[in-house]
Amino acid sequence: MTLSYNYLLFCSLVLSVIISPCIAQTSFRPKALILPVTKDASTLQYLTQINQRTPLVPVKYTLDLGGQFLWVVCLEDYESSSFTSPPCHSAPCSLANAPFCWDCSDSQPRPGCNNNTCNLLPDNTINGISFNGPLSMDVASIQSTNGKNPGRVVSVPKLLFVCADRFHLTDLANGVRGMAGLGRNSISLPSLFSSAFSFPRKFAICLSSSTKASGAVFFGDGPYVMLPGVDVSTSLIYTPLILNPVSTATLLFRPRPSTDYFIGVKSVKINGHVVPLNTSLLSIDKNGVGGTKISTVHPYTVLESSIYEAFVKVFTKELANAPRVESVAPFGACFDSTRIGSTRVGPAVPQIDLVLQSSDVYWRIFGANSMVQVKSNVMCLGFVDGGVNPRTSIVIGGHQLEDNLLQFDLATSRLGFSSSLLFRRTTCSNFNFTSTA
Repeated sequence: MTLSYNYLLFCSLVLSVIISPCIAQTSFRPKALILPVTKDASTLQYLTQINQRTPLVPVKYTLDLGGQFLWVVCLEDYESSSFTSPPCHSAPCSLANAPFCWDCSDSQPRPGCNNNTCNLLPDNTINGISFNGPLSMDVASIQSTNGKNPGRVVSVPKLLFVCADRFHLTDLANGVRGMAGLGRNSISLPSLFSSAFSFPRKFAICLSSSTKASGAVFFGDGPYVMLPGVDVSTSLIYTPLILNPVSTATLLFRPRPSTDYFIGVKSVKINGHVVPLNTSLLSIDKNGVGGTKISTVHPYTVLESSIYEAFVKVFTKELANAPRVESVAPFGACFDSTRIGSTRVGPAVPQIDLVLQSSDVYWRIFGANSMVQVKSNVMCLGFVDGGVNPRTSIVIGGHQLEDNLLQFDLATSRLGFSSSLLFRRTTCSNFNFTSTA
C-alpha cells in the first residue's frame, strides 16, 4: 500500500511539473471536459476527434477504454511547429515509465524520428499489432463543459502521446489516425486532463447506439445531463474496479499491471435463474488470466466457451416462445423475431443480471443491449463465443454499454453505472452539443 501511494504521489508531482504551464496561460479553470463520440457503421468502432498541433488540425481516433495512452501516426503528414520529443530520462519519460532510449537512423529529425528520445509500445488492441514508438508532445485543445452544455475551448500545450507507424492503423475505421487510450495509466487521457486542470480523476463514457448521433466522453465529475434535463450521475450503482496485476497489453518493455478496467462479476442470472458455470473462471489468477473486463474495442460481449454454452442454454429456455433459427455470424444463438414483442427498453426478452459484490448489486441488461436485429425477421443474442482458455473470461463489449453511462473513478478505484437510460426516457445521444454554456 505504501509503495502504491508513493508511486501515485510521484506521478502527481511529475504531472504537475510537465503540464502546469497550461494553467498559467488562462484564468479559466474548467471543472470538466467533453469529447463527442460517434459509432462507425462499418467497423462498429467508437470514434472521437481531438484538435491538435500548430496550426490546429482535427485528428480522428478510435476510442480504447483500456488503452495505455494516446497514439497517432507521425511518420508521414505530420506538420506542427509546436511538436517536441522529450529527451531520454526526462520527467515525461519517467512519468510514462519509458526508461529506454532510442535514436532515429534518419539524418533529418522529424515527428516520429528524433534522437535521444524514450520509447513506448503503441498497441492496436483491435488486432494486437504493437511496435515501438517515441514519446512525444504537442498542443491539444478540447471543449470544457458544465455537464449540461459545451463550454469554452481550453488548451494543453504539451499533451503527451506516442508516435506510431502507418501499419498500426490496420483494421481501424476509415480516416482514423490512432487510438485514444483511457486506461489505468499515468499518461492516459483521463490522467493527463485531470492533472492539467486539477479536477477529480474521474471520467465517464456514454456511447450512443446510433451511427447518426453522438455519445460522449466526460473528463471530470458530474453532473452528466441528458435531454430533457436528466442528470444521470444522481442514480448510479457502484462496484469496485479490480486491478489485474498482469498486463493485458500485446507487448511490454517490463512487467506492469493491466490498464484495462476489471470488475468482480460473481455470477450471471437470466430471469433470476443462475447460469451454471465454473465460478473459478470469474476470478483473476496469478498469471492475470480470467475475470471480467469492460471494452470499447469489442463490439459485443465475449464469453469463454463453457460460460457461453451454459448462458445460451438458459437464455433459450427462458425465451421459449421464440423458436431458434439458423445462426448469423458472429452470433451463435438467433431467434424468430416475429415472436418477440417490444418494450421501452428494447425487445421483450429475458433480462440478464451480472451479479457483482453482493446479490443486491447487479448490472441488469435489457433487450436493447442483449439483442441484435440482423434481418427483418431474425434477432440474435448479442454475445459471442470467445473460445477455450481466453485471456479474460468475460469481456463486456460495446453493444452492452450503449445507452448506459459508466463513470470510472480512478482515485477510489470505483465504477458507477446507470443500467439502461431508456428506462429514464433518455439516451446517450441526448447530450445538448448544440447549445453553449
